[in-house]
Amino acid sequence: MLIKTRGIIFRAVKYSETSFITDIYTEEKGLRSYIISGVRKKNARTQPSLLQLMTLIDMVAYHREEKSMTRIKEIKSARVYQSIPFNVTKGAIGLFMIEVARKSISESEENRPLFEFFFDTFSFLDQTELPVANIHLIFLLQFSLFLGFFPGGVCDENTPYFDLQEGTFVPKPPGHTWFLNEEESQLLHQLIQLDFTNCHSLKINREARQNILRQLLLFYRMHIENFPTINAHQILETILS
Repeated sequence: MLIKTRGIIFRAVKYSETSFITDIYTEEKGLRSYIISGVRKKNARTQPSLLQLMTLIDMVAYHREEKSMTRIKEIKSARVYQSIPFNVTKGAIGLFMIEVARKSISESEENRPLFEFFFDTFSFLDQTELPVANIHLIFLLQFSLFLGFFPGGVCDENTPYFDLQEGTFVPKPPGHTWFLNEEESQLLHQLIQLDFTNCHSLKINREARQNILRQLLLFYRMHIENFPTINAHQILETILS
């Protein structure tokens, strides 16, 4: 049968001389793989630019529940980015978020709230004129809520440490090394209180931002089985001041 859905390009690799295999997170069916034929032909109906990572699309695809890969019949842009392709910082943040999303999700099932979260996040990143240096940290925290391991508890004088393994603030350092000290825990607590629209209000120096990013990626590795290495954060550490 045919389905009509919005989607977000998570991955696109060349397949044969003219085709691509894509991983697309769809509004209707979750994460799915598709073959798009004829992309690299002269006068192709589908332009390769549509298959860039994080592109927001409208598509009509053939769907069979028992098939791991089907074909796309029609594809077009759902929103044309105005700043991400031309802004190095926004582009690096977007690529990081796509890599985390792709390596965190395996389910091929509908999850409309998660799709809306992705769609709105990339739309905001493109449209905002506010400083964006903390957006990837807010993304990691809010995405963890959908994945089922959002940080629990509160950071105060009674529970000043964050236990990465247990996923909650605790009264004293646990009996292992996977925890945040008091200063790091307080910063994490401050980030939890923010969203994309006001995260620029929290001033974080470069060293602290890099450290909290590494700690959050460790948090993901501890709570997602076989979570692979994330590479795009190295670019972020280079360009974010």
